[in-house]
Amino acid sequence: MQSSRPYLARALYEWLLDNELTPYIVVDAEQDGVEVPRQFVQNGQIVLNLGPTAVRDLHMDNSVIRFSARFNGQSQMLFVPMSALIALYARENGVGMVFGHEPVLPEVDDESAEDDSGPALESVERGGSQEGGSDDADDGDDGEQGIPPRKGRPSLRVIK
Repeated sequence: MQSSRPYLARALYEWLLDNELTPYIVVDAEQDGVEVPRQFVQNGQIVLNLGPTAVRDLHMDNSVIRFSARFNGQSQMLFVPMSALIALYARENGVGMVFGHEPVLPEVDDESAEDDSGPALESVERGGSQEGGSDDADDGDDGEQGIPPRKGRPSLRVIK
């Protein structure tokens, strides 16, 4: 499954521009493949203005954000891998999104999809309904007592 980060970043960028706000990004400058002016990096991060008047040739694809910008009168080409994008927000009011670290998932092909050596979502679901069912029954009426658990459908469960 592909990362949702580039899709969310492009949508948020367009939304900020449509609302006449200035998009800024926060970048983890210490990740591999990041090409930014090092003299402006603070605490391993850099904040960059992505407004249409601040950059040229902006291109955001699924793997990288690349654009040209001027620093101290010198035009530079910048490369920000999507994995290094920490946040995208509006300068004027701070509205935006902070992106969490995404786990690196292996590419799934037909052969590995049939491989039963790893854990399956089904096994997590069974374990969750056995543990959660006994604890939740004593909590009183929360409106979900009469609903039987769904079987065979994936579900997300946060484990602390």
